[in-house]
Amino acid sequence: MSINLRSSGCSSPISATLEKRLEAVDQTRANNVSFEQTKDKIRKMLDKVELSVSAYDTSWVAMVPSPTSQNAPLFPQCVKWLLEYQHEDGSWGLDNHDHQSLKKDVLSSTLASILALKKWGTGERQINKGLQFIELNSASVTDETIQKPAGFDIIFPGMIEYARDLNLAIPLGSEVVDAMIRKRDLDLKCDSERFSKGREAYLAYVLEGTRNLKDWDLIVKYQRKNGSLFDSPAITAAAFTQFGNDGCLRYLCSLLQKFEAAVPTVYPFDQYARLSLIVTLESLGIDRDFKTEIKSILDETYRYWLRGDEEICLELATCALAFRLLLAHGYDVSYDPLKPFAEESGFSDTLEGYVKNTFSVLELFKAAQSYPHESALKKQCSWTKQYLEMELSNWLKTSVRDKYLKKEVEDALAFPSYASLERSDHRRKLLNGCVFSAVENTRVTKTSYRLHNICSSGILKLAVDDFNFCQSIHREEMERLDRWIVENRLQELKFARQKLAYCYFSGAATLFSPELSDARISWAKGGVLTTVVDDFFDVGGSKEELENLIHLVEKWDLNGVPEYRSEHVEIIFSVLRDTILETGEKAFIYQGRSVTHQIVKIVWLDLLKSMLREAEWSSDKSTPSLEDYMENAYISFALGPIVLPATYLIGPPLPEKIVDSHQYKKLYKLVSTMGRLLNDIQGFKRESAEGKLNAVSLHMKHERDNSSKEEIIESMKALAERKREELHKLILEEKGSAVPRECKEAFLKMSKVLNLFYRKDDGFTSHDLMSLVKSVIYEPVTLQEESLT
Repeated sequence: MSINLRSSGCSSPISATLEKRLEAVDQTRANNVSFEQTKDKIRKMLDKVELSVSAYDTSWVAMVPSPTSQNAPLFPQCVKWLLEYQHEDGSWGLDNHDHQSLKKDVLSSTLASILALKKWGTGERQINKGLQFIELNSASVTDETIQKPAGFDIIFPGMIEYARDLNLAIPLGSEVVDAMIRKRDLDLKCDSERFSKGREAYLAYVLEGTRNLKDWDLIVKYQRKNGSLFDSPAITAAAFTQFGNDGCLRYLCSLLQKFEAAVPTVYPFDQYARLSLIVTLESLGIDRDFKTEIKSILDETYRYWLRGDEEICLELATCALAFRLLLAHGYDVSYDPLKPFAEESGFSDTLEGYVKNTFSVLELFKAAQSYPHESALKKQCSWTKQYLEMELSNWLKTSVRDKYLKKEVEDALAFPSYASLERSDHRRKLLNGCVFSAVENTRVTKTSYRLHNICSSGILKLAVDDFNFCQSIHREEMERLDRWIVENRLQELKFARQKLAYCYFSGAATLFSPELSDARISWAKGGVLTTVVDDFFDVGGSKEELENLIHLVEKWDLNGVPEYRSEHVEIIFSVLRDTILETGEKAFIYQGRSVTHQIVKIVWLDLLKSMLREAEWSSDKSTPSLEDYMENAYISFALGPIVLPATYLIGPPLPEKIVDSHQYKKLYKLVSTMGRLLNDIQGFKRESAEGKLNAVSLHMKHERDNSSKEEIIESMKALAERKREELHKLILEEKGSAVPRECKEAFLKMSKVLNLFYRKDDGFTSHDLMSLVKSVIYEPVTLQEESLT
């Protein structure tokens, strides 16, 4: 085989070329001043967590008496804050708190604030206004359609009892109050008969409402190294007031040194808030602008993870989130901290399990999906999925916040990570954010709070601008590819399926960044050409034409005059040759060496020979063994010309020894074998009717165990799933990995494409995905300004 090689060049021109390309992209975006200003704000969010202050928790801290005088507050600045920050309607709580779903939370915060002022004999005017607010909204206390803060049925009647001790009448009606207290007492009695670790934790968690709980030994096991209980100012303040614990005092003093007068509802919370912001940026497709900041946060999180820091390991949602992110970014993390939750019983033994925290289950589900080949996490994935499905079937909650959580659960179940393409996910998240942006960063535990770092209107606007900017580039590239089809006369090949939209979509929805244009174009052209060649070998060409095409590629004589058996061969070889040379020239810029010979031999020649072998089996009516079929079929599945050249164009250097390595070849074989199995399962009926070879039909012919067709298909689905898991594991492994992570992820992206295309049927052959294609490439995202306020 004669190959025209370019001489190797030095690395500096390569870097300069790439830099110019990236600078051009950055400059286009930098021209938008607001774009850059928003990015600066997000960098500050990543650096400094902003959590809304909590009137509820500030009230409990304000009620703490001085150790030297029970008649004076230890933190008078908290009392002063309550006097100054009452809302016009007489309530305390979040600003813009008037949504119906927050009524019980606002009533709870207002009652706690009234108690704090009454205890210290101050703020008579504010107390009266607060009591008026409670009276006007008294119906909300017993309205079961309104979301309850965690522990409301214990804490609220407990505060009413405390009000009686202070000779303060709460305007709710004696019948309502007595009913609440009876229900509270009954709940506590029932709990005492149903011993569990989750129940124990819950009793400590609602300490403010269980004023008769006198056993410190039941509480101390939940005290953290920083002295707090559950990192909660309110619980810690109530515990110190009852038990005078030095650790609680130390925590409260450190809290007020940091926040001066008004405290948040949970502290510390930095790790969860920062990790959540990273997830938000990634889910909207704008994380690439903050890689340095994200790397710094994840490095810090990894250090905390290794030393078992309480802020990560004792917070279930934070632990699951940290595991998922660290794993995805190449950190060597053990799943040991999540092992207790392999079974639902482990979750039930936690506070989150006792209060049925759907959000924590959702995080556990996502974490389990990220590492599915471990048996413990497979179990975790199974029960969390069933749990979430059950929650959806029984979903009766009506708050906007609950509607957002419901949508998150629905999307997690409907769009599993292994079959979701990034750009489709980004668009869906953007449209959801448009609807729910006003409440997405409002969360309710024992009281409501806002994470200002998560999904602000600025982040949404930035993501919308970026999505539409990238989409405009994608449309331009599609126009170029349309012209390429015509210029190379591919539309004249009537036997060939016209699948440019799908081929480009699979690249644009995964390799969407502007700087990945070369990889995206190569991916799309590879998809188009493999479709053409596949159809040529199936129905379009004679044996002589097929052999002629293989001979031309094998000879690869760029100086001589080719001898074509037909016009079809001429069209196909001409476009193959030009595309291979074009890809080789672009790859030279990235790699600093010629890779054309590898693209010719390893990618295209091997593919054509495998297709010829299948054509010969069909024409001879021969029946290969299943092993022989699969060893040939993973190559004839034709992912080579799509994925392999793209890995040269993603960025990192790929020396020949890496391309020839066992790991690189295994990545290719795993994703191709999985794809072939999925294709044969979904295409079994059609291909059998056409007389084409298929793994299902071969399995049935060679089957000796009398398995049914359905059983054979199920076994093949299980095999495809094992290949996917093995591929995922190989991609995540960092120790001893020769292939750069960015290049490995190209195989992961193709795996997602295949699982999406073949999830219900042969998506590549059908037209069911066209609406998805249009939404990613042609339909800009638009947001109404009022939806972002």
